Amino acid sequence: MSQRNKSTIAVRHGIEADKAHGAVVPPLYLSTTYSFADFDTKRDYDYGRSGNFNRDVLAEALAELEGGQRGIITATGMAAVHLVTQLLNHDDTLVIPHDCYGGSYRLFTSLAKRGLLKVEVLDLTDSASLEKLGAIKPKLVWIETPSNPILRLTDIEAVVKAAKSVGALVAADNTFLSPALQNPILFGVDIVVHSTTKYINGHSDVVGGAVITKTAELGEELAWWANNIGITGAPFDSYLTLRGLRTLKVRLRQHQENALQIAQYLEQSPFVSQVYYPGLESHPQHELAKKQQFGFGGMVSFDIKGDLTTSAKFLTSLAQFSLAESLGGVESLICHPATMTHAGMDAQARLEAGVGDTLIRISVGIEDVQDLIADLEQAFTQLNEQPASDEAKGFKLTPAHTALW
Repeated sequence: MSQRNKSTIAVRHGIEADKAHGAVVPPLYLSTTYSFADFDTKRDYDYGRSGNFNRDVLAEALAELEGGQRGIITATGMAAVHLVTQLLNHDDTLVIPHDCYGGSYRLFTSLAKRGLLKVEVLDLTDSASLEKLGAIKPKLVWIETPSNPILRLTDIEAVVKAAKSVGALVAADNTFLSPALQNPILFGVDIVVHSTTKYINGHSDVVGGAVITKTAELGEELAWWANNIGITGAPFDSYLTLRGLRTLKVRLRQHQENALQIAQYLEQSPFVSQVYYPGLESHPQHELAKKQQFGFGGMVSFDIKGDLTTSAKFLTSLAQFSLAESLGGVESLICHPATMTHAGMDAQARLEAGVGDTLIRISVGIEDVQDLIADLEQAFTQLNEQPASDEAKGFKLTPAHTALW
């Protein structure tokens, strides 16, 4: 790990890198091609898909923040997930958690259906499941902690130990916490994956992804594949993402402060049956969170009392939360995972993951928390005061949702 504090890394990396004009902020290089220094003599860059200054500065900053040796920037978060699967052949087994992000689940199972790899689904929060790795003999074990959207925690150290005993690599999706709040490589993870669209960028205006590797050798292999299949990130996207990264730790401080207050409010609400937030002392994995995380994050999920109609009515009564996909922006977003982020999972898998009709997920923003709580309160109050609106009544699980997301 670097000796610099994470705030310093995020703010300072790439500053004054311009040697031509002394620009403090790294300039934007949009060129798709670069001249050779001489015949058969390349410069640092030759073609935009293979290398770009802005992409490299962002990759270096994230690698330093995660404690890895190499970073690869991809066009999207799912491109980052897809990139890692290039390490697997048709007869290799990938172990995934039963409650991973719906988009990841859809990709893994789709690749398996095409015969490009094998997939085994396990509850990695259950120590008994880890004993099955010996019989499965996977090449790669995929961790997502906290999970999306139930915020279940996986004991990273325990999974790594079990995986290494059978010679498997371990990859961890660290999107929900970012490198500011969790560093899986510290616990022996080989590959860390991010959707930089979320907290790393933090402003809901750039789609991107990142893969960070513990070793330079593994990083070289994945960088080769990223160039080979053409999924590297764009220069301007990298430029904007680096700008967002500068304020990561400051933003997360407010995200977390607001999230805890909202979780505490929801825990006392008569309209809520269950709150999922590891920062609550009542959360069954609160101590594990303190062990492997530097904070509890800005995501809060809860089950509302009622049914699908109740969920729809509540969601369409809010004014300070945007009903939208994604997370990690400065603005508060709220979603219904069953019809939105996890609609790509089949119904049975969704239920096994705990994603039912009454589950609601909040990406808590950095607005004034009292305004957010007041908005939740008025929406809950309306559940007893009016019938569902036409818009709320139209909230249904449809094939169109699964096709889109």
